[in-house]
Order: sequence, then structure tokens, then C-alpha cells
Amino acid sequence: MPRPSSRVRDHFPQLPEGHGREILVGIDPGTRKVGYGALVVASSGPRLLGAGTLRAPESFSPAARLAYLREELDEVFRRLRPVAVAIESGYSGKNPATALRIGEGRGVALACAAAVTGEVLEISPAEVKKMLVGNGQASKEQVGAMVAQILGLEGPLRSLDASDALAVALTLHNRRRFAGRVAGL
Repeated sequence: MPRPSSRVRDHFPQLPEGHGREILVGIDPGTRKVGYGALVVASSGPRLLGAGTLRAPESFSPAARLAYLREELDEVFRRLRPVAVAIESGYSGKNPATALRIGEGRGVALACAAAVTGEVLEISPAEVKKMLVGNGQASKEQVGAMVAQILGLEGPLRSLDASDALAVALTLHNRRRFAGRVAGL
């Protein structure tokens, strides 16, 4: 099996120990592709650290794809050392086999995240869409446009998987911010 891609190693700088910034990561899980998005929490609001899509080779068996994606996620988390990770929660479509496969990918993502941080949340796609767009049935393109607007990007990301992952990370940021305000009351 090939080693984790250099894309992950090259995309994120090695952050120095004690850099003092909170990093939040969102994951859009799958068994062929996994979207990831990382935010740095700044006093002025969340800022994009990086985002991308991990792709397992099509020729791999389902088990080998999951192992490959685990290695890639481990590398992302090792470099970022997030304080919290949010993973898009379960898919319930009409095809049970598809739902089962996506569940396998979610399991890998949950295990990788739990190995690096104590705060791992699952957030439903409807909650993410409602928080960003105001509509729990919003399209991926609408979500991508809002992610770009909130983060001050020139336009939506090309990868809908990466954009969805950033949307999950933004929802995590808002949940944490709200919880902090409630705790301060």
C-alpha cells in the first residue's frame, strides 16, 4: 500500500509546539474521499488554515481504502494537533449498502480524531446547513458559497468535500463559542 500522500505533508506547515492558537478541524467522511478543513481561532473570528480532499486509490479494496485514509487522517491530525474535531454525522439514504460504507468511513475518522483530542463531536448535515445558510436543505453549492463568504475567500473552493468539511468546522466553532457564552452567564 502506498504511503500517505505528500499532499498532506506539504499542505500544512509543521506548527511549532506552544503556538498558542486553537485549531478546529471539520471532517466530511467517506470511504473513497474524505474532506478536511482546519480553522485557526483568532480574536477576530475563525481563519482558514487549510483544507483539502484525501482520495484513496480506486484500485484498492474497501479495507485497503480505509487503511489508506486512516494513515492520511493520522498525518493531518499529527501536523495540526487540533483542540477539537467535528465529523459530519450519519447518512441515512435509501441504499443501506451506501449508508453502511459511509458509516465505515465515519468510524475511521472518529477513531483517528479520538486518538488526538478529547473533544470529538458529530454534527448532522442539516445542522451545518441551517447554521451557515439558514436552511437545513441547502445545496452543497450554497454551503460552499457561504463558507467562502464567512472566511473571506475570493470564491468557493473547487472541492465540495473540502468545503463541506470547513462548514462542519465553522459549525463546531459556533457551538464552542455559544457554549462559552452560556458558561459565562
